[in-house]
Amino acid sequence: PLDLQNVNKPVSPWCQCTKCTCIDTQPEIKCIMAPNIALRRVKKDLATITKEELPGIYVAPQDDDLFKVHALIIGPSGTPYQGGFFHFVVRHGPQYPLHPPKVKLMTTGGDTVRFNPNLYKTGKVCLSILGTWEGPAWSPASNLSSVLISVQSLMNEKPYHNEPGFEKERRPGDSDRYNAIIEHETIRIAVIQNLNGVPSVPDELRKVMVQKFLENYDHYVSICETNIFKDQQQMEDPFGPGEGRGKFQYKSLLSKLSVLKTKIEEGVSIFESPSIANSSDTKSAMTSSSADSSSTTSGIADNTSTNNTNSENTDSKT
Repeated sequence: PLDLQNVNKPVSPWCQCTKCTCIDTQPEIKCIMAPNIALRRVKKDLATITKEELPGIYVAPQDDDLFKVHALIIGPSGTPYQGGFFHFVVRHGPQYPLHPPKVKLMTTGGDTVRFNPNLYKTGKVCLSILGTWEGPAWSPASNLSSVLISVQSLMNEKPYHNEPGFEKERRPGDSDRYNAIIEHETIRIAVIQNLNGVPSVPDELRKVMVQKFLENYDHYVSICETNIFKDQQQMEDPFGPGEGRGKFQYKSLLSKLSVLKTKIEEGVSIFESPSIANSSDTKSAMTSSSADSSSTTSGIADNTSTNNTNSENTDSKT
């Protein structure tokens, strides 16, 4: 039922609730304790990820705010995301783990590229565990590991089918056409643009990106060379023109990949701007999984080079 007494009451700066009496007064004990409990849980979650060494998942907390955690998910092998660097920001509230964290995808090409029916170009991550879609809800037993594993699972072999109602192709070949777009944009945005220096990525995660770039370099080149005949062809998004897809740019991508590799091998800094999200303790904050496969696959590669719209064409979630 609606709490009429508190409907216009300001939110507590301590616990973000409207039912306690700590507005403009001394905070209640429960409101002082909530952030401390949340902080301990975040630290425990970070330690768990480090111990588990989740394949393809790396984390680094913000050095001045442990409630803000940067996560790097390496695109899994055998998918159109393979070898891509997907940067997420996870924000934990003072009521964590009673309430889920908020997760935002930062790798969007400046709000221009939608990488998945569940990963919007605005950065929204659509998952029931986060309360952003219907389905199994968040539980206090869930943790940062379960959140990131759920996000990683979205990056599968056939992401086209993540869209509700698209369990079957609307047109023959739609799934392959979508994979081609994602494969191209993964190299263009999630690899090349990220390595050119996105300032929101912490230095610790940048080091991982450089290492994984070299491991996956042959895969990137193979994708570009296999699909070079598509260069300058218009991408055809099966979800419609509203996604603002551009043209394939495989020749340009090959050139940029070569330049990046040469700079790295010569010890030249490839990042155009310093990180504004450095973390203080790399060893305790970051996983060191070596389980990311760097095997080369030759998939179809139709992906977009330019995206000029910020609107979501489809409302897709899982």
